[in-house]
Amino acid sequence: MKKLFIITGEYSGDRHAADVVSELKKINPGIQIEAVGGENLKKAGVKLFCDHSKMSAMGFNTRIILSHITLGKKIARYLKEEYKPDMVLLTDYGGFNLNLSKVLSKYGFKIYYYIPPQIWASRKWRLKTVKKCINKVLTIFPFEKEMYNDEGINAEFVGHPLLDEMPDKYDKNTFFEEYGIDKNKKLISIFPGSRVFEIKTLLELFLESARIIKNNHDDVQFVLCQAPSIKDNLILPYIEKYADLNIKVLKNKNYQLLSTSDALMLASGTVALEAALYETPMIISYRGSWFLYMVYLLVRCIKMVSLPNIILNKEVVPELIQMKAKPGIVSSNIEKILYDEKFRAEMKKSLRNVKQKLSGENTAKKVANIISSDI
Repeated sequence: MKKLFIITGEYSGDRHAADVVSELKKINPGIQIEAVGGENLKKAGVKLFCDHSKMSAMGFNTRIILSHITLGKKIARYLKEEYKPDMVLLTDYGGFNLNLSKVLSKYGFKIYYYIPPQIWASRKWRLKTVKKCINKVLTIFPFEKEMYNDEGINAEFVGHPLLDEMPDKYDKNTFFEEYGIDKNKKLISIFPGSRVFEIKTLLELFLESARIIKNNHDDVQFVLCQAPSIKDNLILPYIEKYADLNIKVLKNKNYQLLSTSDALMLASGTVALEAALYETPMIISYRGSWFLYMVYLLVRCIKMVSLPNIILNKEVVPELIQMKAKPGIVSSNIEKILYDEKFRAEMKKSLRNVKQKLSGENTAKKVANIISSDI
């Protein structure tokens, strides 16, 4: 009986890995699978060595670093002395998984990496670890495969899992009616991020921008998409301060808003790719401390930050980062999206190409087929 061990570190990786497990069991019903994961893998029938909630804390303090080191040692010891898998599948969660791969490779385990860390964006020196420790990389972007192959690393493009997981566009009329959104006004949705520091640095910027747009145009309305990780008491003071905007706050309606909005204000991240797959025009904005921004400039490998632009290798989506993260600049770009028909049409056409570059066969099924044939 073949044995597979999967290591994830947060919800998204757990979800993607669970999809692979479901396909893998269709191909090889007798395969034995254990993992560091969460509820999705557990529901897929995988025995958990431990819940990855122990790993998902963010930060660089001593306690978190030591806990990761301790957990890594426990995993390595268990795999070497007890479970002895035929393959280890690392999924996402680059910092932890890449460090753990250094230990596991010394023990002679075959290691595959699905959804590898974004080495192409920053810290390209980590390619040395991948080349030394990873047997095969299963990439979700076509340009990643080229980068790894150029470095002599075995890599295969498997497609992006979002294409299989995202629902179809929601019916605009039905959604607007259900949540009391005016069908006769343009909808601008605000996605300020899922982390507390993002709310503190971006939300007021977006709301100030919204106020400028509202003062200039009568045919606009705003909805704030509140991430599940953000508590109401963090959002409420902003909503009260900008009560004149009559902003609706919706939770857990990401895809509905991404697919039915006329324009989007987004924090940088995966949400930009999701918006692109719905062909919804957007701006990306982000800002932080000047120290961290200078560090970012030193370690980055590419000049663009949003996934649609990186995939297309050109700036289609306005990137309003740090010095450009100002209400006047954000508002003028949103107004251009809404009222410059040529600009809007060109952006939508370009975003359509993002999906074409990522499309292909079912990603989870392809990953499962590769694992089944190589294990």
